[in-house]
Amino acid sequence: MKKIELKYHVILVHGIVAKDSGLFWGRIPRRLDNAGVNVFHGNTDSWGSIASNASFLKDTVDKVLVECNCEKVNIIAHSKGGIDSRYLISSLNYGDKIASLTTISTPHKGSELVDYLFDKKQVYNPFTKRIVNLVMKLYGDKSPDPYRIVSELTTQGMEKFNSENPDQLGIYYSSYHSVMRNPMDDLTFSLSNRYLQRVTGDNDGVVSRQSAQWGEKFTLITGKHKNGISHGEIIDIKRRKISGIDIPEIYIGIVAELGERGL
Repeated sequence: MKKIELKYHVILVHGIVAKDSGLFWGRIPRRLDNAGVNVFHGNTDSWGSIASNASFLKDTVDKVLVECNCEKVNIIAHSKGGIDSRYLISSLNYGDKIASLTTISTPHKGSELVDYLFDKKQVYNPFTKRIVNLVMKLYGDKSPDPYRIVSELTTQGMEKFNSENPDQLGIYYSSYHSVMRNPMDDLTFSLSNRYLQRVTGDNDGVVSRQSAQWGEKFTLITGKHKNGISHGEIIDIKRRKISGIDIPEIYIGIVAELGERGL
């Protein structure tokens, strides 16, 4: 494999439910490493609030800068990880330490699916709270706050977030998104895909296309075959080609472009 030369190292930041492990990033870290890219993980919580996760990510950035004796890092973030990263850049004033932010299926304009959950108040009943607290223990998060996440990621919550966290000059912002072409593409997101298709159109089962589009460049990832690519499949959780697409190659393409930009 041809080696990719980057000026700055890469930090992968996961979203909700995910963790910094091979289970959730699949073959991506290894393939990047084989391409000569130094990859680090964000060390954020699976169910942490935006501010809390941004604080953990701040510590990670500081650690990488010291250990590698570098001035900046490139961040590639999936789902809510992109929101955590934007808060780090804008609200925690880390813009001078971030060269680029590439977001994958991130709900920049909020999630209509979260709007539905928030309006129904389903997540606040006593039984659900007991289940959620049990799940939090299994994940081993440092500062889980799932109920705050629900309010933060509504379309209204993200409208407020965006007004308070504008993009910073000097940082290259780009975004990627995939869509499911039908509810059977990924049964895990079958029902949510149907709902979002009715409410907002193209989506990956969690995030709508219009919400994921952000930054200087937007890339829509379409499968080569008749099927689409879901919110979970885009991080190579299934470790195989999806609709003819070798998922790690998407990330290879991302870092290759960063290298071409001198980042």
